[in-house]
Amino acid sequence: MSPITISEACTIWLDRCQLEKLERATIHSYSSHVTHHIIPNIGSIKLADLTAADVRQFLDAILRDSTRSNAKKALTSLRSLISEVQERGFVQHNVARDVKLRQSTRHEPERVFPSKEEIRLLIAKVSPRYRPFIVTAIMTGMRMSELRGLRWSDVDFKHNLISIRQRADRYNELGVPKSKAGRRDIPMGGFLSKILQSWIEHCPKGVDDLVFPNGVGRVQNHSNFYNRVFRPLMVECGIVGDDGKPSFSPHSLRHAAASLFIEQGWPPKKIQTLLGHSTIMMTFDVYGHLFNDPSKDVELMDKMEQDLLAA
Repeated sequence: MSPITISEACTIWLDRCQLEKLERATIHSYSSHVTHHIIPNIGSIKLADLTAADVRQFLDAILRDSTRSNAKKALTSLRSLISEVQERGFVQHNVARDVKLRQSTRHEPERVFPSKEEIRLLIAKVSPRYRPFIVTAIMTGMRMSELRGLRWSDVDFKHNLISIRQRADRYNELGVPKSKAGRRDIPMGGFLSKILQSWIEHCPKGVDDLVFPNGVGRVQNHSNFYNRVFRPLMVECGIVGDDGKPSFSPHSLRHAAASLFIEQGWPPKKIQTLLGHSTIMMTFDVYGHLFNDPSKDVELMDKMEQDLLAA
């Protein structure tokens, strides 16, 4: 086969993504990595000539102009596109897999989640129209995309379970969860169950059978929800920074749920499952500091000593 450049490999990879019918939002992200990072930095290099040093310089260039998160995502895309053309015989070795994004030694600020007082205030102040949405987000830890795609057929009031089988992407297109872990069942408490049952008769009807649609029964647009509902609610509750902007995003309601799960002493593996994380490390990376309770550790150490010496 004739040698190809990284740019040509990008085209082959993106065409494959289209054939695989990946979500439009996913393809948009991949295309962004290609357009803004991969082609400008290494697009002209022949694939067969790409070295680990080239990949390292590629990462350094992104880190200078963008974030570590973007560098990590761009490296993942580079590895994927090289794997695609590797299967087609254009190259024997995926050199991008030899290069790792080194861990940052900088101390990252601790994540701040909504407090119990703020959670109670949000529930008390939200309008009846959006109270079921806000309460469900706080009590279940569902992602915004999962809430926007939830169907009534996936809410089991007999067994008090919510089944995550569908989500709505940034383009308001409905599809299956992005990962196997995203497909899960979440238990409902009696309070949430009653709120959802009361919401049924008031919920706008539509062909998609959505639990939290917009006013005409279609998928709720994320930006509209933020601008028309969430931001005004945060301002009304006084949960804002010095600049008057909301202290948290809608995604923070998911964090609020996770903090409540952890406070109840639920096992990390159960929390991972409820949140739909693909690995336990993802759960610990985001919420690990919440599992740390020095006072409880002292109690557990005392109990260990007492059990040992009593024997």
